Amino acid sequence: MTALLALDAVVKDYASEAGTFRALHGVTVSVEKGEFMAIMGPSGSGKSTLMNIIGCLDTPTDGHYRFEGTDTATLSEGQLARLRNDGIGFVFQQFNLLPRLSALANVALPMVYSGVPRAEREARAQALLASVGLGDKPKSRPSQLSGGQQQRVAVARSLANNPELLLADEPTGALDTKTGIEVLALFRALNEDKGVTVVIVTHDPEVAKATNRVVRIQDGLVFYDGPPTDAALFGHAEVAA
Repeated sequence: MTALLALDAVVKDYASEAGTFRALHGVTVSVEKGEFMAIMGPSGSGKSTLMNIIGCLDTPTDGHYRFEGTDTATLSEGQLARLRNDGIGFVFQQFNLLPRLSALANVALPMVYSGVPRAEREARAQALLASVGLGDKPKSRPSQLSGGQQQRVAVARSLANNPELLLADEPTGALDTKTGIEVLALFRALNEDKGVTVVIVTHDPEVAKATNRVVRIQDGLVFYDGPPTDAALFGHAEVAA
């Protein structure tokens, strides 16, 4: 496989009244094209900071982050915005759908920013809704959908511009157990059938177990990078990075 993204000795510092806080301590990790993996850690572990850097929502203080071989530090703000809109699909815990828009319009929205003609984006949005099992709900607003259905719309939206990476932040956190399992199965199907690279950020060992590889993070350090065994998930693995 070929690396889709790679972090090399990434450090992230934040300034506060109490001084400088280091959220990431020289993290080195890569994600191959076609992987289905999890970044797992408790609150305050640095996983959200790592996710923000992977998603080009934040930048390293030191070290390098390369996406498809390009050092993101060399990109302009406009280029970073295009990468976030076209190269990376985001799925969030709280869905982040626009309440006044239909499911179809929510899915089509990223394509508006990419300049896709209306007829084409509506046809693609309808096809994406069908691919997540909501082909009969194009006119429904978020308030008319269940939590699981809203997350499926969010997944369809994340795929609107055929991104290289689907980055999901606690995607089952607002769902009941059964619906969460269904959403994880959807991620796996997208990975196995469509070849989409999926990275899930989570604190939940059961969610991490659904993936093929786990990076465990604690206090800004990557402690494990391997298959999702119980030992790795619960902190009994040796430091690997």
